[in-house]
Amino acid sequence: MAELHELIEKIENPELRAQIAEAAKRALKHKQFGLVFEEHLPECTPLYDIPVRKGVKVSVRDGKANETYTVLKIEDEIATCLAKNSKDAVQFAVDELVTTAELGDPIYPYLQHLDEVCNAPDSKLWHTLIEADNYHALQLLEYLYAGKVDCIYIDPPYNTGARDWKYNNDYVDGADEYRHSKWLSFMQKRLEIAKRLLNPTDSVLIVTIDEKEYLHLGCLLEEMFSEAHIQMVSINIHPGGVARENEFARSDEYAFFVFIGDSGPACLELSDDWMYGIETTSRDGVHWRGLLRSGSNDSRQHSPNCFYPIFVSEDGKKFLGAGEPLALGVDRQTVIAPLGQKAIFPIHADGTEGCWQYSRDNMLSIQKKGYVRLGGFTPRGMSINYLADGEQKKVEAGLFKIIGKNEDGSLILDDSEYTARFIPTTQWCIKSHDSLRNGSNFIRKFFPDKRFDYPKSIYAVYDTIKFIVANKPTALIVDFFAGSGTTLNAVNLINAEDNGARRCIMVTNNEISGKESDSLKAKGIQPGEAEWEKHGIARYVTWPRTVCSIKGCDVYGSPLSGNYGIEKTTYLASEKPGHKGLYKKAKKQIYPSLSSIKMADGFNTNAVFFKLGFLDKTKVSLGMQFKELISTLWMKAGSIGKCPVIDATIPDMLILPENKMAILNDENQFRKFAEQLAKYPEIEIVYLVTDYESSFVAMTQALEGKTTYQLYRDYLDNFRINAGRNGR
Repeated sequence: MAELHELIEKIENPELRAQIAEAAKRALKHKQFGLVFEEHLPECTPLYDIPVRKGVKVSVRDGKANETYTVLKIEDEIATCLAKNSKDAVQFAVDELVTTAELGDPIYPYLQHLDEVCNAPDSKLWHTLIEADNYHALQLLEYLYAGKVDCIYIDPPYNTGARDWKYNNDYVDGADEYRHSKWLSFMQKRLEIAKRLLNPTDSVLIVTIDEKEYLHLGCLLEEMFSEAHIQMVSINIHPGGVARENEFARSDEYAFFVFIGDSGPACLELSDDWMYGIETTSRDGVHWRGLLRSGSNDSRQHSPNCFYPIFVSEDGKKFLGAGEPLALGVDRQTVIAPLGQKAIFPIHADGTEGCWQYSRDNMLSIQKKGYVRLGGFTPRGMSINYLADGEQKKVEAGLFKIIGKNEDGSLILDDSEYTARFIPTTQWCIKSHDSLRNGSNFIRKFFPDKRFDYPKSIYAVYDTIKFIVANKPTALIVDFFAGSGTTLNAVNLINAEDNGARRCIMVTNNEISGKESDSLKAKGIQPGEAEWEKHGIARYVTWPRTVCSIKGCDVYGSPLSGNYGIEKTTYLASEKPGHKGLYKKAKKQIYPSLSSIKMADGFNTNAVFFKLGFLDKTKVSLGMQFKELISTLWMKAGSIGKCPVIDATIPDMLILPENKMAILNDENQFRKFAEQLAKYPEIEIVYLVTDYESSFVAMTQALEGKTTYQLYRDYLDNFRINAGRNGR
């Protein structure tokens, strides 16, 4: 390494010497083992709605976003610019340029209201769709919800080699030798912020992927979430398979579940499809298991502490206690049962000495609760059964009703009203997850004209998320690769099923397909222009689907038909005499709880559509952009009720009980503000505009019990401090 530094010092050009020294420094940081990839810094994003002006960073509108210039001056709509690491100025027409941000530059985002759909005026629940580059949207979400998100579900670009995603405003195709490392760099930057969004004690990240990147993604997740438990599930999304030349037909994709803290999948009521014909007792009612251990480690030598006598009455009807464990080498025949009792040891059918499932003390503990049941005498002793931990929990939860006790003290249970719940395996071969039938064909209900290729099955997303949030009726779910908007549709379906109030935030850019892009450019239409933007995915697909699914109609206003249930057709042998070999059709609901949810009824919920924009920090600090920030403050307060809009002069104070928040713009009015606030104990979040830390502390103390934020310092400091960390 010393030799490398000596060679660098011999470079005469100081700028070149500095650049090579910095490149060498980054290279030396690379790992020798594990997942190694080029980080591709910087990654840049065009900001089409930010005016080109003196001093800003720009790129050529139709070029690569990471080839940036600084604007030195603008005269007669001609911008004189200086490229990075160059001394020679160049000139461009202003309309050829677009303001550009490097990841790591301080940004001050706000949410511009574009549209909303209100199908439940009395509901406080509002979902959100944000049109933005998801990196910058994640920066905003970190300010709003760091450590508060219950579930992140993302379906990122699969990096197939087709024109399915962009890096630095340029499509990455299969011929790009850095395709994999660009994708990993792209994902790593976003997952780093996503990790900070998740609740560190109980949350789950779900990432779907196919065979092109699942190995790289798995390694990346293992490195970034080393403290988490990670599982990969295989989901059959093409039951018929997709033909591949000289390959097996592809039928599945994968979902990584990153379980953080105490999180895990919930036990759910699932159809027979989830069992694939496997014989199991997990779906039966009360199941008593043998107390004699079987399988591995089932001998006395393996568990000496579990070899002890259980005493029963001579008629075998009463449980009378248990003796101490016998040390290895002690003959069980030396144990003499008390008068009128029999000693039962754990003896296998072949006469070998085994062991009980529980130690003596633990067995006595569950026996007192009625979880041990005596059976009949056998040539080797007696058959004794018990309820395993899972069954015990069902009793304690009231799923199995206690209706009495047997003579031996065991519980008499009624399981007639019990419906089995279980966690499936990691192989999901579920017909409803078919991405053609319940993805592409399903989305045609909203768009009779084809608008989106390869959407997920609504039921695949519904099932995946439900395993995580079934027991969290107020969960916050984020999807920052929203695509066609299936995630919000699925969350609304879960809420409709159990009257939950789960909230969903979706993020998508407004990119258009490569084919459509070429067509528009051929017509002279450029990114950022209205004609271009209306064809983007956020405005042409994601938001219209959100509106249609909530209102219960297609994009032309026609009511949707059918319901969200699915009927499965099975074939049964004919019961008619003489009809051997003939079959009749029988239909069964796969999702019976969804069959009552009519699509035309929509959902009793609301959603708002924002576009992420960027503010001038000086104007923010002077309080000149309060109107623009009101949407951000609303989201930070929990997105409760309809987002307020400020059209008139900025008020001295805002008391918004319907949003459970309040804002004080003039600290001289604090006494009056506090008096008004006292009338609304439901208000939880209070924003206080003041330049002085001492004033903020004093006002906070006076508002004991409220969560307070200092404007605009809280906002400005967050994005200034996090800029370097996020830019790495």
